[in-house]
Parts: sequence; C-alpha cells; structure tokens
Amino acid sequence: MSSPPGTRERIAQKLRTQRALVTAAADLVAAGKTPTVAEVADAAMVSRATAYRYFPSQEALLVQVPLQMGVPTVKSLFGGDSQPTEVEDRVALVHNTMYDYIREREVQFRLFQRNELLRSLDPERTDVTLRPAFRLEWLDAALEPLEDELDADELERLKTALSILIGTEALLVMRDVLHLEHEQARERGEWAVRQMVHAARHHPVENINRTR
Repeated sequence: MSSPPGTRERIAQKLRTQRALVTAAADLVAAGKTPTVAEVADAAMVSRATAYRYFPSQEALLVQVPLQMGVPTVKSLFGGDSQPTEVEDRVALVHNTMYDYIREREVQFRLFQRNELLRSLDPERTDVTLRPAFRLEWLDAALEPLEDELDADELERLKTALSILIGTEALLVMRDVLHLEHEQARERGEWAVRQMVHAARHHPVENINRTR
C-alpha cells in the first residue's frame, strides 16, 4: 500500500522547510558569505532548533548548496507547449534531465553521498536525512496523464520503481558497477524507464502479498 496521506503531507512539509533552508544558504553563499546553520535559519525565518535538526553541522548544510542551485523546475520541464505529451516521453525527459544535472555536478553529488553515508554510520545520529525530492516532483508531473488510467496504488508503485531508476544512485551503479561511459549509461537508463512505464500500462502485476 502507498503511504497514508498524512505521512506524505508531513514529508512534503519537511521537504519545504529543508528547501527553504538550502535556498537561504545559497543566497548567502551567492552574496560571498560562508553562513553558519544559525545564520541560515535566521535568513529562512526558521527556528534555529529546527534548522539544526535538519542540518546538524555547517558542512551538512553547505554540501547541499551546489546541488540545488539552478535545478530545473516542473514548469521548465512541462510548462511549455513544446513539451512531450506521451507519458513514456515525459518520464524519459525526467530521467535525462536528472542524469545531465547530476553529471554536470558529479563531484559534488559524490561528496554529498559520502557525507550521508558517514552520517548513517554515526551511532548517535537520531535524525533521518530528507533527500532533495526533485525526482519525485518531476515524476508526479510526468505521470499526471496516467491518473485516469492507473489506480492510485498502481501509480504509486510505478513512481517508486522509477525513483529507483532515476537519480544519483542509478548513475553510480551504471558508472561504478557496470563501468559504462556517460552516454551509454544515459541511453540505457532512458530505455529502462521507458520499459517500466510500458510494463505498468500494458502488463500490470498483481499486488504482492507483503505478509509472506
């Protein structure tokens, strides 16, 4: 089953708070400063205690700044008349846009992954990292034409599957595990997401019994 509406709303609110903090940090960095978490909290009009729950250190905050500066928006992807209308093409656009965005900032994304892995090994860590949700927002928009074709659970399953195939983790698998060149990795990733959408529309799988 998909996440309860209340859970999704709470996550969405947390992501908005996180984005407000990172946006404020980016503005301060663009102004030539190296802001502390407290300074960013003040600029974002978020309590300092809340800011430290999201970013316990200056490094944890600033490492995200270059990752979220200049990120494409849903409007830039799907707001124009020339944007694709077929769902497979829309999802392929999400994949390729995300791949190109990460490729151009590969070092920064790898450092971000390293930072999050180290944090996950900290036995005193109690917070849960909220990753930037670009792929989820873009996929929500890309899959809108399927809302009358698939039921809510099928649509949520498809979004989950596509989220696995799109993003930093997928790029690292293709680059570091499969040793593919960027162009080949991008092409195969696009093929995979197209196949996933096609399968969900034409060959739906019955719900999996999670009690096994």
